[in-house]
Amino acid sequence: MTGTKSKFAEFAHYFRHNWGLYLLVLPVVVYFIIFLYWPMYGVLIAFKDFVPSAGIWGSEWVGFHHFTRFFTSLYFSRTLVNTLSISLLTLLFGFPTPIILAIMLNEVRVRWFKNTLQTITYAPHFISTVVMCGMITMFLSPTSGMFNMIREAMGLEAIGFLQNPKYFRTIYVVSEVWQHTGWSSIIYIAALSGIDPTMYEAADVDGATKMQKIWFITLPALVPTIVIMLILNCGSIMSVGFDKAFLLQNDLNRETSEIISTYVYRIGLTGGQYSFSAAVGLFNNVVNCILLIVVNTICSKLGETSLW
Repeated sequence: MTGTKSKFAEFAHYFRHNWGLYLLVLPVVVYFIIFLYWPMYGVLIAFKDFVPSAGIWGSEWVGFHHFTRFFTSLYFSRTLVNTLSISLLTLLFGFPTPIILAIMLNEVRVRWFKNTLQTITYAPHFISTVVMCGMITMFLSPTSGMFNMIREAMGLEAIGFLQNPKYFRTIYVVSEVWQHTGWSSIIYIAALSGIDPTMYEAADVDGATKMQKIWFITLPALVPTIVIMLILNCGSIMSVGFDKAFLLQNDLNRETSEIISTYVYRIGLTGGQYSFSAAVGLFNNVVNCILLIVVNTICSKLGETSLW
């Protein structure tokens, strides 16, 4: 009891001397409570047969009925496989490319050329998803698309890329990597700026080649940042972007384009099955949370870098 009082007195003393800092952080705390934590009580509808007129507390409890319904549905395996496939492919190709780009830009010594390359690679990030999907649709059009015009000029037949399910994952991943590689490299470029230049000078004196300097100086300096970004990316594996998948989706490619988020929208929100969509969304978030904890634990065991 005495220990608790002493801790409270210590906190009170600290608060009196730093009340200005707490006042600055108060709007952020209020924002999180009102807009993020308070709405979480709505997750209860995943365990209820939600009726809008009855409200959340007035609706009937059904336990895990909606979860069981999702796990036993015909769409469960398809949406899960599609979500994991797109996410893992995006992680496989989209995670290392910003690192490679950052290292390449770090080796450029002509300042104006480096700035030009950075501007060119950053620019696609600022294209909205709607515009991006419109560009993809135009470029891949079977009648007037640029790629099919090139194919026809080479004597090949036109292909309906967006109408064929087998091309959807490739289109999604390639466009995602192209759009976000430059922007994602910024954090690695920032990490590289913290490397002591004398380390490279010492390596030059020892006769190290450029590849040896990258391998023994640059990459080790990036490891903590790489680990943190890998943990965050693994924690969102189940959260494939809804916007692009939905805008590129059609009845012909739905076999591979139907992911969990688009399924929730189509069945839950459009179909008015709010409890069912909440259950599917909760399942998705729980899996992400588990993956985040597991990957963070593994990283903390293998090295000194982790989120907590």
